[in-house]
Amino acid sequence: MTGMLSDVLPSVCTAFGIPGHNPLGVSVERDVVVLLVDGLGAELLRRHADEAPTLAAHVRSTLDAGFPATTATSLSSLALGAPCAAHGIVGYSFGVPDEHGRRLFNSLRWTIDGASGPDARESHPPRELQRRRSRLEDLADAGAEIHYVVPDYQESSGLTRASFRAAGVLHAASTLDEVREGVLAVARHEGAARRFAYAYTGLLDAAGHLHGPGSAEWLGVLRAVDAMFADLLADLPRTCTLLVTADHGMIQAESLVDLDAVPELHRGVRLIAGEARVRHVYLARGHKVDDVLARWAGTLGEHARVVTREQALDEHWFGATPPNPVIAHRIGHVLAVAEGRSVLVTPSQEPMESRMLGHHGAWTVDEQAIPLISAAP
Repeated sequence: MTGMLSDVLPSVCTAFGIPGHNPLGVSVERDVVVLLVDGLGAELLRRHADEAPTLAAHVRSTLDAGFPATTATSLSSLALGAPCAAHGIVGYSFGVPDEHGRRLFNSLRWTIDGASGPDARESHPPRELQRRRSRLEDLADAGAEIHYVVPDYQESSGLTRASFRAAGVLHAASTLDEVREGVLAVARHEGAARRFAYAYTGLLDAAGHLHGPGSAEWLGVLRAVDAMFADLLADLPRTCTLLVTADHGMIQAESLVDLDAVPELHRGVRLIAGEARVRHVYLARGHKVDDVLARWAGTLGEHARVVTREQALDEHWFGATPPNPVIAHRIGHVLAVAEGRSVLVTPSQEPMESRMLGHHGAWTVDEQAIPLISAAP
């Protein structure tokens, strides 16, 4: 791999003339569009290159999504130009402080007590939970017009407010045709004004979760994404640099471990967060980390690597720079990272997620490796 997802916008900023490094060597004539195809893993694209020949032919390099390889964390790392040790969105869900010690916070949905729980935009204000300045704000301050080509619900979502932060023009786009038209609307303009657009499609990720990566349904979406990209290559003016990347890859589950069905795993545990490939385990008061670590490691065996928070931080799982105490406190006392094709499900807490066929988050190359695809002037 030649870089990180968190290198993309720092490179764009430097190409726009903002002082800093350009680790990916991005060049800009006038406008830049970064299109994120949720779930487009580099290994999946390589294995199915015959179904997406235009995307495959324009792969410039392979990036590391960063740990955990999950949407909320990765989108934040992209927008903020930093790994999650710096921005604090440490997983799909994680524990936040309350009077009992911890409460489950879902960072993708910005809800409390689970994905379908109450809206947390007031109880956990996005700009307070994530305080770091975004690279889109830097671009705006440098004079770039900011545009978003995303589903309209994302404009006011907690995650967008927390991590993207900059005001911009919305081009509501739920279908691939709408994404294409939105990108073209950004790029086709007269004059010297410079534009930056963040564009997003989640259709491939949804097909992978529901039907499995590589399934007939998933391949159908991949072909459609490739056709959209080919259309953009043909129609975009040369004044626009188009970068396509992803937030994670995906594996198909083969071994299911039902955490709800193993009482031993809940002894001494206040809360289990994360997702099926990466679990954050928070201790109940009065219990010892070593005891919970031993129970989880002994019970899960070859299905997961189980470590303490301190070991994960010593090994820089969440980024090279140590997190501040507030962010470190969000990480589980114990972490269980699924190995192979195992998934660690909690059906009582995550009924929909536990039925999914495709999963991501852990350390495998299928989950971590993402492409950087370029159509540059």
